[in-house]
Amino acid sequence: MRVGLVAIVSTLSLAGCSSLPASGPSTSDITSQTETELGRSFELVDLAPAALATLNARAVDSFSGSFRDRSVIAESRIGIGDFIAVTIWEAGAGGLFSAPLTTDRFTPGSRTATIPEQAVARDGTISVPYAGRVRVAGKTAAEVQETIEERLAGKAIQPQILVTMSKQISNTVAVTGEVASGGRIPLSNKGDRVLEVIAAAGGIRAPVNETEVRLTRGPRTLAVPMITIVNNPNENIYLRGGDTLTLVRNPRTFIAAGATGRNAEIPFEADAMNLAQALAKAGGLLDFRADPEGVFLYRFESSETLRRIKPDSPLLGHGRQVPVIYRVNLRDPNGLFVAQGLRMQRGDILYVSNAPLTDVQKAFSIFQSLASPAVQGVSIASGYR
Repeated sequence: MRVGLVAIVSTLSLAGCSSLPASGPSTSDITSQTETELGRSFELVDLAPAALATLNARAVDSFSGSFRDRSVIAESRIGIGDFIAVTIWEAGAGGLFSAPLTTDRFTPGSRTATIPEQAVARDGTISVPYAGRVRVAGKTAAEVQETIEERLAGKAIQPQILVTMSKQISNTVAVTGEVASGGRIPLSNKGDRVLEVIAAAGGIRAPVNETEVRLTRGPRTLAVPMITIVNNPNENIYLRGGDTLTLVRNPRTFIAAGATGRNAEIPFEADAMNLAQALAKAGGLLDFRADPEGVFLYRFESSETLRRIKPDSPLLGHGRQVPVIYRVNLRDPNGLFVAQGLRMQRGDILYVSNAPLTDVQKAFSIFQSLASPAVQGVSIASGYR
């Protein structure tokens, strides 16, 4: 029997801790490896105040910083596809656009004519009787009025022109996604901001802190959390005709794994979150399992960010996105300050490794579970002697 116990102990010793159950790599596994099983390298960064300052100084996605449209737009101009109505007044009856005088008393309407609304053609023109094709695209209503009056001078009796846009197409914003009633929202002459246009579309259907606003202007699309727009008036920029707003329900979450009180995908539920808050939401470190020196944050960083942190990294040039593991040592008193200063991002993975003694405890527990029947058998056999 003693030989059997010795064999069990020897087997556990030869197997080593690597064969024991675990929720992920140990601290030594991460710090000693330079490549993953798939052969993709990662960069390990020990977070210090200098690296933290570099991370927090990087630019974040911003409407005001990217589109630089902080002021109200100029007076709206006519565009292709807009519907235009033209009304012509003449000073006397019997002109091109007025009825002949038949009575002593007549109304002002007898000296007017309204041309049915028409869409601005692809060449940017509309048709006005006796004035021909008039280019209107890119002009204001007042400028078009002057052009038509000049062309009708000498043909009509002192013509006065009124040009109105009965239906705007070019000066609208398309709103779609998580809104009550999407569609084309016309912009007013005073200028309309992001939140005003969303309100005109009936408001959002998802919670504010779970909604992402994607603004498309020309070939560029940028996404900003809606709660950022609500909290920062500078992000509530003026929109332009042709912009597209897409509201997407996209909760910001991170994943907690390892020796934490809660292993799950956890929502931010706030405008911003730091690593210390993320640890608290994950239930903190488990006293009987966690390694305070092994708090890691997995994230894909841009090459530009990695270059500022580690300009000599061999991973620079391996692509725009580089896998980076940030390490925080909570056994160091300064580690809590570092954790409080590191901002979390959507999709981060927070991992806390097991303490080295945990593997020893697991090995001893397995040995005890295997050896217990043998010990009981020895005791029973001894009782029959």
